[in-house]
Amino acid sequence: MQQHRRPPPGGSYRAHEALVRPARLQPQLWRLLLGMALVTLVSLTATVGLQMLLVAVAPGAWLAELSQGSSPGAMLVMLGSFGFLVLGVALAARLLHRRGLISVIGALPPLVWQFSRVSLYLLGLSLLLLLLPPYDMGAPMEPNLRFGHWLALLPLSLLAVLVQTGSEEIVFRGYIQQALAARFRHPAVWILLPSGLFALGHYLPAEAGDNALLIALWAGVFGVLMADLTARAGTLGPAMAVHFFNNVAALLLFASPSSLNGLALYLLPYELADVQGLRPWMAVDFATMVVSWLAARLAIRR
Repeated sequence: MQQHRRPPPGGSYRAHEALVRPARLQPQLWRLLLGMALVTLVSLTATVGLQMLLVAVAPGAWLAELSQGSSPGAMLVMLGSFGFLVLGVALAARLLHRRGLISVIGALPPLVWQFSRVSLYLLGLSLLLLLLPPYDMGAPMEPNLRFGHWLALLPLSLLAVLVQTGSEEIVFRGYIQQALAARFRHPAVWILLPSGLFALGHYLPAEAGDNALLIALWAGVFGVLMADLTARAGTLGPAMAVHFFNNVAALLLFASPSSLNGLALYLLPYELADVQGLRPWMAVDFATMVVSWLAARLAIRR
């Protein structure tokens, strides 16, 4: 156990110690593996229970759309159900690691400040991108929801996206990353392993076809950059903000016609499996992701 009580490493990741220190109380790997199983079990059980409740109290054709998120109601339920991951993490942290959920997320005052500051920078970046010359996607985007309907749903939609992205950050850049960092000092371990799991969760060959590996690679790189932000910030606030802005664009503004488009204002002119249409824009997505990460780093610079 002595190896887990060394002084925290210096440099850019010194702030990460505030998140990792509580995880050092119970750093055994079997606890992490059992905790991940508990998070999965709690999330799946609660999601199935919610769907059964909806079948009983609100039957309708919209329930069949849950798997694809092709209607507003289905998308709100799908995104909101990610909150069950947080319940699973809270139970795993308490039962297996003797720590509370706040210790996984980070102290609330700096988290809120960092989330707000990064969001402000990303909003400015988004406005700057809108001022650039018009983008040619090869074909016009297709209107999806009527603007009035979309605008009326926007407060709920933003909340649902915040729940979804925040929950994923709590699992991957929170619980898993911190548990690995408590056991392994080298950042390559606690950055790359959770990012690999995050990429695996985005590997969708049935929907994305030949683009599936590229999309998974994008998710893996995104995970690495969010892990870096978290280690620099000492809270999940910056990663939550970047993830939130990314998913607002991908789910509420310009969604894929393949799936997860029930809350989108527009549909992109190509499917996820469209190699010719998607791949040039994946390069833009990679560039935007890196610029957003750099903007977030600038926002939290001390």
